Amino acid sequence: MKFLCQVWFDTEKSKLVPQQEWEALTQECIASDDLWRERGPLQLALALREPASAVTLRIGKGTMAATDGPFAEIKEHLGGFVLIEARDMEEAKSIVSTFPILKYASVEIRPAYSITDGR
Repeated sequence: MKFLCQVWFDTEKSKLVPQQEWEALTQECIASDDLWRERGPLQLALALREPASAVTLRIGKGTMAATDGPFAEIKEHLGGFVLIEARDMEEAKSIVSTFPILKYASVEIRPAYSITDGR
């Protein structure tokens, strides 16, 4: 079963982390990703650029509109995601509990399915 693990950062708190700490964390995350990739559960892991780099698309009144930046002002922002394969939610939680990013972020684990598989 596949699980999408969304990494959420507190926007204001993350701004206070020194660059050197982010760089060390990045190296820890790379090592963790490599380990889980070798063991098999890790399918994909991607970090996202800051919310200000986003573009939001909407269709309103039949017209496409693009807005720079995120859709809404929120206290947390999506900082990345990891796709894992696990037997069940318990195994998914066990895998995610080892992720170094948990020192700085929360991770939402959500079961995923293919629309061709049904629910």
